[in-house]
Amino acid sequence: MRITMGISYCLDHMCQLKPPVAHKNLNSSVVNLTEDYAAKVSDFGFWNTKVAAAEMESCPENSVHISKLIRKVESCRSAQKTSIVALLNLSKRHCPYRITPPPPSLSLSQREFPFVLHLRVFRLRLLALAPFISMAVSVEEHQKEQPQFDYDDDKPLNGEDDDDFEEEEEEEPETFPDKAKMENLFRRISTERVPLRVHDVLIKGNTKTKDSLIESEVEALKSATTVQELIQAANVANARLRRLEIFDSVNITLDSGPPELPGTANVIVEVAETKNPITGDIGVFSKPEARSWSLEGSLKLKNLFGFGDLWDSSLACGWDQTSEVSAGVSLPKLKKLASPISARIALLSQDWLKFSSYKDRALGLSLGLVSSRNHELAYNVSWRTLMDPSQMASRSIRRQLGHGLLSSLKYTFKIDRRNSPLRPTRGYAFVSTSQIGGLVPDYRSLRFLRQELDLRYAFPLGFYNAALNFGVSSGVIFPWGDGFSNMASSLPERFFLGGNSSPVCTLGGPMTLLGFKSRGLGLTEPRRQIRGNSSDGSSETSSGRDSLGGDFALTAFADLSLDLPLRVLRDAGIHGHFFACAGNLTKLTENAYRDFSFQKYHESVRSSAGFGIIVPTKLFRMEVNYCYILKQLEHDQGKTGIQFSFSSSL
Repeated sequence: MRITMGISYCLDHMCQLKPPVAHKNLNSSVVNLTEDYAAKVSDFGFWNTKVAAAEMESCPENSVHISKLIRKVESCRSAQKTSIVALLNLSKRHCPYRITPPPPSLSLSQREFPFVLHLRVFRLRLLALAPFISMAVSVEEHQKEQPQFDYDDDKPLNGEDDDDFEEEEEEEPETFPDKAKMENLFRRISTERVPLRVHDVLIKGNTKTKDSLIESEVEALKSATTVQELIQAANVANARLRRLEIFDSVNITLDSGPPELPGTANVIVEVAETKNPITGDIGVFSKPEARSWSLEGSLKLKNLFGFGDLWDSSLACGWDQTSEVSAGVSLPKLKKLASPISARIALLSQDWLKFSSYKDRALGLSLGLVSSRNHELAYNVSWRTLMDPSQMASRSIRRQLGHGLLSSLKYTFKIDRRNSPLRPTRGYAFVSTSQIGGLVPDYRSLRFLRQELDLRYAFPLGFYNAALNFGVSSGVIFPWGDGFSNMASSLPERFFLGGNSSPVCTLGGPMTLLGFKSRGLGLTEPRRQIRGNSSDGSSETSSGRDSLGGDFALTAFADLSLDLPLRVLRDAGIHGHFFACAGNLTKLTENAYRDFSFQKYHESVRSSAGFGIIVPTKLFRMEVNYCYILKQLEHDQGKTGIQFSFSSSL
């Protein structure tokens, strides 16, 4: 609006001159902007009028022709004022679109965009192009209705005789199109495909970042053939550049192409590199896959070599369970790379003494080979050690203790079309994870095949924002190699069920069953018995059971969520839900698959049901649930009562 008012003031000033001056050809090419967006209108016709007035004083014989010219200029005053009124009405009229002041780098010429003839003064920001187009058409149509005059001709441009000039001068101009007409024009133009070809992509503002990195992220802009495709590609390119985390701001603007190439445009990508390349954070996080809480801190160094490289180190300390120290680097997609790559080295320690009488320590390297929206491929190699400090492990656990070499290739295919990962009300999600271990020819190499499948689906019910979510998760692991049927699967790679993580927002294979403790159901084995003498000489025996996990696991759930009747709770996003869960796991290795039957598997399915209150946040969702155990077997650790849980979709 500042630019519109500036043009109005310039035109009004020209009308107040003695003699008054009417702008001969007011279009986008005669409006210039200062750094603070002040509009300046230029016109060579103003110089011609001044010269004509000087010639009248010096050459009286030319006064007849020149006076006629000035009379026409005087008659244009009302038309000039009409343009001023239109601009003032435009500045005062309510606009349904929120327009932010764009940078002075976008211009749309009449050659490429005939419907944006008079809008160069706005220097349109690319993302706000559509509402401005509708406004431009309205202004242009209004200006076309006004009479135009040529200083060098005795006849008006509209072809009418000079005798009718005074009658036209007395006619009142038509009013500016109302809001409904503007909206109709906007709808018409927004649905029409405007041909356009990108001539060049200009990159500005990068001092450290390589041009090749930015060019690879905005490559889709060059293939756009219409304005609509260009706007869509610009949105995607803007998001991809921001996802690199090395720019404080990213602006993509559209400018006209070279004059000798009609129908072309230049795309200007202006970035502002981050002022502080070193960042850090610390916080408390929930780890559903590890069934624990942890205190985590990280330190990141961004764009060290100008390739968008991200160097980071992290430290995670879990309460009585998991600790991890890691460092890594990631490189985005470059021209010579088909996909972003990453590398990470980590030292991981997990304490499972309470559940399975062993500790797991691993020092490994992970390489991210492919990473896209739906596909991920990673190679992992680590040296793993299983130990039992308590000396109470069961026989099956003791057979797994010692050193092992994990060399595996893991592929993940993921589609998530849900409208929210924390409270989905519509959509579906599917995840398939395939892993093969034992790629290194070493006798200590762990050889196995592992497959996980996750399916989630949500659909609305039409009342109280209610939605029904249901899901199925399954997983199987099996060793391979010589004598695989008699071999046991690797203990850390098996499936364990239990825990209070929400199955709605957790996509990580079969592992959650509400109402049961972590690793609280499935096959168990008695721990080693320790006998000792008490102070009175009697014999004491302490024993427990180790959870062994399973080679085949299957879980399913149904969840009905709906808003609560109190408005204050609805505004805060707090809602209730009713749920039911079921799941089971069994052993297939060491020839156990020969005794497997679906009837026995179905008869041993554990289940639970309940209701609760959910408090969602941006990072996680907190649940307070009342769980009722419908079915559990001997040695299962299920409990009816109130449970608290914190779940994350990450």
